[in-house]
Amino acid sequence: MKIFVETTIPSYLVSRPARDVVQMARQQTTRDWWESCRFDHELFTSQIVLDEAGAGDSNSAQARLELLEPLPLLEISSPVLAFAQKIINHGLLPIEADRDAAHIATATVHQLDALLSLNFRHLVNASIQGRLRRLAASEGYELPAICTPEELMDIN
Repeated sequence: MKIFVETTIPSYLVSRPARDVVQMARQQTTRDWWESCRFDHELFTSQIVLDEAGAGDSNSAQARLELLEPLPLLEISSPVLAFAQKIINHGLLPIEADRDAAHIATATVHQLDALLSLNFRHLVNASIQGRLRRLAASEGYELPAICTPEELMDIN
């Protein structure tokens, strides 16, 4: 599969262990996927993800950027920007989630199979995804699966 890696993935990989049991489980699953499953796929990211990953604590930012460094960058082209703007204009995401709209648009326009994320507010959200799918189809695109590492684990 061709997979877009969004900012929350390297963030979970380098963060201190969570105290919350759900967050702790998500961190471990993300680490397990990264260590054992990522090589089965073609991974991509974008400059927007690099910009987000490079913000904040300098040690954590450096660690996030090192994880992302080997991944090819997808172009933030005019069609990507136009589709991201349509996501915002249609009210599918709030204006302050413009980077999340750009992640969706990048993965969609570049025809990837999946967008890997742990952003449950704006990305891994079935209600939003249904509306995104309809918008993508109306624009001639197919929305990639927007999912968590756990959903991409091969459990055979």
